[in-house]
Amino acid sequence: MPMIDLTLPEGILNAQGKQDLMAHLSSIILKWEGAPDTPQAKAIAWIYVHEIKKEEMMVGGAFPAHPRYRVIATVPQWSLDDERKQGLVEEVTRAILDAEGASWDAENRARVWCIVQEVADGNWGAGGQIFRLRDIVRLVGGDPDSARFRGLPIS
Repeated sequence: MPMIDLTLPEGILNAQGKQDLMAHLSSIILKWEGAPDTPQAKAIAWIYVHEIKKEEMMVGGAFPAHPRYRVIATVPQWSLDDERKQGLVEEVTRAILDAEGASWDAENRARVWCIVQEVADGNWGAGGQIFRLRDIVRLVGGDPDSARFRGLPIS
């Protein structure tokens, strides 16, 4: 049940560019969560795009010369270990810079901030009920008893 909130300056991407980026980000987050490529998994991967006016964002008290991007990737607790978080952040950054047409250099990478926000197990509600990681894994057709989840305090 991942959810992405992407904030970017308006006008940076056209409608097709936004649609393509959203689809790509959806695939990226599902991949790093280890979700199966199923309709059930895709149906619970939500992405919101928040476009802001260029004058509604400052860096150090000044308007930036180049666009800045903020990605908040909200995931269930324990769905990403450190290696998966690193892979997610790197691939999301690359997808955004590719969509913009920017090169993969340190200066451009620094313009993309990706915050991984974990929702504590038992605190994700949808459809009027609470979903724990075990429930979510089952919902998308995965096995909550697989080696990947052994040792985690999932109920």
